[in-house]
Amino acid sequence: MANTTKVALGLGIILVFLQVLCAVSRPHISPGKSLLVNTPAVMTLNGFQQGEGGGGPAACDGQYHSDEDFIVSLSSEWFDGGARCGKQIRIEDSSNIGIVAMVVDECRDCDNEVGASAHIWRNFRLDPSLGEVSIRFSDFN
Repeated sequence: MANTTKVALGLGIILVFLQVLCAVSRPHISPGKSLLVNTPAVMTLNGFQQGEGGGGPAACDGQYHSDEDFIVSLSSEWFDGGARCGKQIRIEDSSNIGIVAMVVDECRDCDNEVGASAHIWRNFRLDPSLGEVSIRFSDFN
């Protein structure tokens, strides 16, 4: 009987530990917003400085940004009406190397696209003349 009680007590402690661990490690998700995890996408080169590509200032803050920052634009469906403005995403290439970047703009009329700054392309050691590469991305915060 004593051994059975010890086993039951041990299992109970493990169960409580696992519940606490899951609660602590669970990411915060705003109501109505789905968490993006390992989402396949196409990464393109995007210019965020004034005069590049004929685009205007970033949708999130109405400002132009340096192409030397870790910043991205997201297709409208992922931009989620601005809900991801200022949020970070983690971009992973085919070899699972990851870079964290901040969402500053929306890419209208784009489908399945993450428009990345030149700084991100250089850090992945990619040639911008490729035009696009396959990546995966996840919400980071």
